[in-house]
Amino acid sequence: MTELAQRIARDYGTPAVVVDLDRVERNIKRLQARCHEAGVANRPHIKTHKSPVIAAMQRDAGAKGITCQKLGEAEVMAAAGFDDILISYNIMGEEKVARLAALMGKAEMTVCVDNPVSIAAAADAAGRAGRPLKVLIECDTGRKRAGVETPAEAVSLACAIGERNGLTFAGFLLYPPETAIPQTQAFLDEALAGVRASGLTPSMISSGGTPNIVNLGKIAGATEHRAGTYVFNDRMMMACGAASLDDCALNVVATVVSRGGPDRGILDAGSKTLTSDTGGLDGHGLILEHPQARIAKFAEEHGFLDLSACRERPPVGEVVRIIPNHVCVVVNMVDRLIATRGGEIVGEIPVAARGRIG
Repeated sequence: MTELAQRIARDYGTPAVVVDLDRVERNIKRLQARCHEAGVANRPHIKTHKSPVIAAMQRDAGAKGITCQKLGEAEVMAAAGFDDILISYNIMGEEKVARLAALMGKAEMTVCVDNPVSIAAAADAAGRAGRPLKVLIECDTGRKRAGVETPAEAVSLACAIGERNGLTFAGFLLYPPETAIPQTQAFLDEALAGVRASGLTPSMISSGGTPNIVNLGKIAGATEHRAGTYVFNDRMMMACGAASLDDCALNVVATVVSRGGPDRGILDAGSKTLTSDTGGLDGHGLILEHPQARIAKFAEEHGFLDLSACRERPPVGEVVRIIPNHVCVVVNMVDRLIATRGGEIVGEIPVAARGRIG
């Protein structure tokens, strides 16, 4: 174990979620430079860190606006002074319409839609706020999540937006599969031709994803990129080639609290810390001190270790550092991040938008 991990365990207890601000800054500067080289704006997704402190680091490095996944995140960020916010999620329902209208009085908002129900909700919010609202159409070019599946649907929705008082058709939101850039380009070209033929002028073409950083500049017409995980990185980003171990800026400091048998052990970090999201990987995290160990399964407060492949096996009481599989979910589990620089503890960063799931 490192001296820093020992100090964190002593001063804060375990499990503790720790960020290396030197690596965070390096990750931020690197993406900002790549966006600049590709000629697109950087609109980072704050769902990964959920922190106005880290969002300010991204803004100060040159980011243009931010992306939020939910209204609750946007409310936290607007209260912290961020005034150019994209919500990349369908908004609908009376409660959310009222909140969006209130938020429009604090920040310049852009929302995305993929159906008429969300268009009606956006128009309702704009009417209540008494100011125009920019709307992007989310397009599915192969990921099979949210988004319209054909350019014709995108054009139809764009025309519906253009007919609504208070709404401005702003463009298209993309989250393309990393290997589907040609298909995405074909979809976008057809959709752009269709909306322009209808007299509409898109101003934003927003693409996204940390794994898609490698594709920056490859979608003609893209104006901005939304990436979130890059700020910390995780085991999933390592597995897909988007990050190296040296790029991982967050780890979970945990303690081996039991060794009931020679080939097994228990960590004090279970599903309430590392989450049960495997990200399609084997095990639930990479233990830096014992990379051959597998975090094989979880209870809420227990991480079950399979030590059968280890040459050296951790004793009870050893403090270890874990790179999580999916860092975004881990951050949402805690109220604070322990901040370090140069191997020293420098303070705490509140996870201000934690739990803002609506």
